[in-house]
Amino acid sequence: MPKVIILTGDAAETLEVFYPYQRLQEAGYDVDIAAPQKKRLQFVVHDFVDGFDTYTEKLGHTWEADVAFADVNPADYIAAVVPGGRAPEYIRNDEHARRIVRYFFDADEPVAALCHGPLLLAAAGVLKGRTSSAYPELGVDVELGGGVFADGGGVVDGNLVSGRAWPDHPTWMREFMKLLSARHPVE
Repeated sequence: MPKVIILTGDAAETLEVFYPYQRLQEAGYDVDIAAPQKKRLQFVVHDFVDGFDTYTEKLGHTWEADVAFADVNPADYIAAVVPGGRAPEYIRNDEHARRIVRYFFDADEPVAALCHGPLLLAAAGVLKGRTSSAYPELGVDVELGGGVFADGGGVVDGNLVSGRAWPDHPTWMREFMKLLSARHPVE
């Protein structure tokens, strides 16, 4: 069974981890969750409240990471997913997380990034000359990473599929699944 890796950590957005995790399994892919350490991760729930300038955060579900970034051989995987939440703010500093991301871009393999996920892509230096969506307030970070910000839900640029946040799941995952199944169909 082809394998997909999700790169995340504590304070990842629960919906942004579980939706691709389950959607990929449903389609027949094996999915591993990678984090800075192999441990039980604490996810969060971001929601939008009238009158707030940004999202609110509450504790979400917990989930066991399958593998530590340092132990990942990216060649074992056919695609990568980088969900949002606050996890990308600190995993972008992990040299192994950046190494994994660079592998998928160098190999032109499918990558899905959502919400704050493009922070890791920018830190890995793979956004230069690419169009990427992200949480809208991170448009400046996409641009500082050398990319072009697009405020959309299923933005495709070559092997990269990006979106703004969990409300974009239908368009984001539809585009990612089309790309993934075209390049790596499940038999």
